[in-house]
Amino acid sequence: MASTKRRGVGGVAVVPMAVIRLGVAAIVVLGAGVIGARAQLRMGFYDESCPAAERIVGEYVRQHVRRVPTVAAALLRLHYHDCFVRGCDASILLNSTGAGAGHGDGGSVAEKDAAPNQTLRGFDFIDSVKGLVEAACPGVVSCADVLALAARDAVTAIGGPSWRVPTGRRDGTVSSMQEALAEIPSPAMSFPELAALFASKGLGVRDLVWLSGAHTIGIAHCSSFADRLYAGAGANGNGTDPPPLDAAYAANLRERKCRTAGDGVVEMDPGSYLTFDLGYYRAVLKHRGLLRSDAALITNAAARADIAGVVASPPEVFFQVFGRSMARLGTVQVKTGSEGEIRKNCAVVNSH
Repeated sequence: MASTKRRGVGGVAVVPMAVIRLGVAAIVVLGAGVIGARAQLRMGFYDESCPAAERIVGEYVRQHVRRVPTVAAALLRLHYHDCFVRGCDASILLNSTGAGAGHGDGGSVAEKDAAPNQTLRGFDFIDSVKGLVEAACPGVVSCADVLALAARDAVTAIGGPSWRVPTGRRDGTVSSMQEALAEIPSPAMSFPELAALFASKGLGVRDLVWLSGAHTIGIAHCSSFADRLYAGAGANGNGTDPPPLDAAYAANLRERKCRTAGDGVVEMDPGSYLTFDLGYYRAVLKHRGLLRSDAALITNAAARADIAGVVASPPEVFFQVFGRSMARLGTVQVKTGSEGEIRKNCAVVNSH
């Protein structure tokens, strides 16, 4: 199949009551769209039509991610960006095309070419997994399901949490750069802006807080937080700006990692960016969250309390709340039944 070339690829611990409450509350913070979608997906969707599908995906992911663990962050981010635009329908994987070709709205520039997606990796990886699944069961398993399963399996492969991934998603046939620009959360957003955008996807404030925890295995380009390093960024009095970066940390970054505003990358969880742990949240509480959207988490009292509660708890608590939020994310605005199609090649719509 054609390859899509892209840039870069003994005692019982006591859990605080606040954390227990947030875990229960998170279960009911669901939008109507998410509930409806979940009802149409199901565990073991391919048990009869392609019983080896999930095993094929899992084995390939484990084999490669254990060798190159940075792939986990790439696949998790790819799935995240996909679900925020037209739902989890693999539209992020489509190539740009000639005017109108394969695009119901006449657009020709796809999501993957929008500025927020220029640093995405993992397209070729998903193509490879899809190729193996196609060889076993042609035209049966969607690219959207392959991506959702691969993101989960990759996180598990590096020692992170697992979560339920019901399947039955269909692939979308429209991919729009303009929609990506409008729908993908920006690293410069305030907490109210982020909360509103998440709410539009049927996701609650706690989903915002816990999904941000994916940054424990991520990196950030210096250009994405240059304003916090070089422009004396801080609160401007509107009540929504995050606190500035810890001064000593910012100075260290300017000296070692981000000598200019546009160059370099920085681990979002320094020292353990290949380990799925609580380091990212500890950094945020210390004013070392790189992006404005990271720092924004502690401008909301409830979010700050939730983060502090999880940091003071056993790691399993974070795993549980993260997994729940990922399961919800994976059901956002999915296409099922007769909607969309099952793409043979994840980069292009089928010929009809």
